[in-house]
Amino acid sequence: MFAYFLASNVSISNFSSIAVDKSFNVTIFNRSPLRILDDISFIVNSIYIFPRFSSFSSLSSSDQQVLYSLSYIPAIWLTQMKIALVSARPKIADKKSNLETMNGFIKKTKADLYVFGEMFLTGYPCRDEFRNLAETKQGPSVNYMKKIAKEKKCYIVFGMPLKDGEIEGLIYNSAILIHPNGKVDHYNKRFLITSGPFEEKIFFDEGEESNVFKTKFGKIGMFICYDLFFPEITKALSLQGADILICISASPSTTRKYFETLLPARAIENTTFLVYTNIVGAQEDLIHWGGSQIYGPLGNLLIKAPYFKESIVTYDIDLKQLKIARENRPVLRDIRPEIYQDLYNISRFHKKKNRTIQKP
Repeated sequence: MFAYFLASNVSISNFSSIAVDKSFNVTIFNRSPLRILDDISFIVNSIYIFPRFSSFSSLSSSDQQVLYSLSYIPAIWLTQMKIALVSARPKIADKKSNLETMNGFIKKTKADLYVFGEMFLTGYPCRDEFRNLAETKQGPSVNYMKKIAKEKKCYIVFGMPLKDGEIEGLIYNSAILIHPNGKVDHYNKRFLITSGPFEEKIFFDEGEESNVFKTKFGKIGMFICYDLFFPEITKALSLQGADILICISASPSTTRKYFETLLPARAIENTTFLVYTNIVGAQEDLIHWGGSQIYGPLGNLLIKAPYFKESIVTYDIDLKQLKIARENRPVLRDIRPEIYQDLYNISRFHKKKNRTIQKP
């Protein structure tokens, strides 16, 4: 057991000290029982502030690791999360400019999570240039954003063309999640739209996994644009415990009504927060509508950015709403797994019906 004493300039009333053992048991001294949860929330919130205190550096490396590990305490301890939605116009094939744009928006306001649109690193219609613009998760663009996340102690989500880590020549349309501690997670778009002006299957390989990622606030699941039209993606994420679903998009104005119909539906049918960010403005001959928005776990619109205008809007979600929503609308409890097996069989083995009209 070790004790950690806060510096005198920390303005937490009546807070004197805490103790944490190797099993993550936390003891609060000189505090009433009703304030213990607040104290633990403060501890986790302050995990990236600890190194500023002189007493932190005096701890052994193993004890320091115990404190850092507190950032992964389940989301019950942290219920408030400030999310910044950035509706902006990326420059086509100009990664340097787009990195500076993301940095500029992050500097404008304080938030726990910043979300940018699909392919924000490169712009959307790069076609054959995607092969030269694509990077790995260890590439210079992700490293640039990792430094910002560490400096601002925030999470950042943005889209980019991502190289396959093992097979040369394969690239994905990906969403990147950067953690404050430098960890990088990603999701590869599973449904690649190839119709009308969209040519994604020509340039990208299809993703094969839908995972959720732990943060100090809760579990995050990500998907991209056209994935929204396939409810099995968000259902897979919510059944893995996702508290927040994030959809990044490059949706043109002709599809706005479809997205604004489906977004609240996905929130309702999974009783999760639904965070949506869209790019804005012209990308060659496509005009994107912006309108980034957040829905609550019962489909209520919490905030919406303006249409056709660059902006950053913020909203503080309250994760306690998840419990209330799931008690009132128990859709996750009432899942029937056998139906998904039936769906697989129907989809995998169906035959086209003979549409020939027989003469009487």
